[in-house]
Amino acid sequence: MLLSHGGEPLRTAGPVARWTVEQVLALAPDDASRKAGSKLGSAGPWSGGGCDGPGAVWGLCKGSGSKPYQTVVDTTGPAYKCSCPSRKFPCKHALGLLLVWASGESALPAGEVPDWAGEWLTGRRERAAQKGEQGGPAAGGASVAGPADPEAARRRAERRAGRITGGAQELEQRLADLLRGGLAAADQSGYGLWEETAARMVDAQAPGLAARVRELGSIPASGPGWPVRLLEECALLHLLDSAWLGISRLPEPLAATVRTRVGLTAPAEGPPIRDHWLVLAQYDTPDSRIVTRRIWLYGRESGRTALLLSFGAAGRSPGLALPVGVTIDAEITLHPGAGRLRAELGRQFGVPYPAATPPPGGTAATAIGAYGDALRDDPWLDAWPVTLREVIPVPSGDGWQLVDATGEAALPLAPSALSRPGLWKLVALSGGSPVTVFGECGHRGFDPFAAWSADADGAAGGAGIGGADTTSETVPLI
Repeated sequence: MLLSHGGEPLRTAGPVARWTVEQVLALAPDDASRKAGSKLGSAGPWSGGGCDGPGAVWGLCKGSGSKPYQTVVDTTGPAYKCSCPSRKFPCKHALGLLLVWASGESALPAGEVPDWAGEWLTGRRERAAQKGEQGGPAAGGASVAGPADPEAARRRAERRAGRITGGAQELEQRLADLLRGGLAAADQSGYGLWEETAARMVDAQAPGLAARVRELGSIPASGPGWPVRLLEECALLHLLDSAWLGISRLPEPLAATVRTRVGLTAPAEGPPIRDHWLVLAQYDTPDSRIVTRRIWLYGRESGRTALLLSFGAAGRSPGLALPVGVTIDAEITLHPGAGRLRAELGRQFGVPYPAATPPPGGTAATAIGAYGDALRDDPWLDAWPVTLREVIPVPSGDGWQLVDATGEAALPLAPSALSRPGLWKLVALSGGSPVTVFGECGHRGFDPFAAWSADADGAAGGAGIGGADTTSETVPLI
């Protein structure tokens, strides 16, 4: 008997619903893996493959050596194992296997799990069950155990807080010097001075401050109107410095937000929230040292939107991956701070299944209002997750905007969305008709992450976008 992440028997009445091609490709760690996996997405290179009801998919892929690669996927995680030497997760063989599985029942028929795949599947789920019983790390990486030495942890926290205070004071002096010399001359000093200041913030163990300093350094080269933008960002950075230096006088929810903004991450706390979570979006943000993966969820019963973060070393994708468009029965635990969006994924029950309908949404005006309300609790918030109902993408000048079907309000698309292929997926899905769109509404505009056609409440929507034959109602745009 196979077990779920929580150690419970998997409750399935029949075979797991197969994922769509777009849901599989959304798991790829990069474009190269997506292309390589697509080449293995036919039955030709595979043998000895199959699947079972509890969510296992396996197969042997012919490679360059004498022995085929043994590939197995647990779709309840999802989790992957392959005998190939690749350090990417999922590797191209796991992606190709899932693409074969998504193509139909004839390619990977139902059958008994072979020994080489069953050992890994059973061991993996038993370990997850043991961690849950012992109070160890949960499926999403959250730990319910406290520090081994609370006093030592307290002293380390005090030392780090002192270093951050020193960094904030130094940054305040740097901002004062900048304003004293005049913003118009900021582009003459070049990026090197900003990078040096950011490095000092890293030394002060304040990565949040360092990231904002680097953003300041890029503004003088951002085009016309940059002095105004630089002044706005300097004011927000000064506000964050001042909040940290006076954090003892702040109410606890705001203090938690300030600690998060400077780079002090508090552990998830409180009772877990169990719900049926729709996976709305998944995307990676790489920099020179780490890759940050963001996964947006929506709880059907709670009506809560949650953000899962996971990290991977440069050149490696983060371990957590969830296919866009499926729903998982799982627990999450929230992090403190304004809005309480960030969460850790805990135990999962059963297997993922396709979503039925998109989240409830509102108009462009209500989206702007929601972002404004969130800014009261977190002045440094760049954007807020919202779902827009009955909007139509239309060109506007050099960009695009989402217009309410009634024509009463509109939201411009963020510049980052204009260069992505997802924009044309959205336009093709709409075809001039209203659609439902999930994304982030912020001061730069609306950044779309997923969309549903007007008939998303029916049996099918979003078929044939970008040449993919998909029956999924959730169309990833990022």
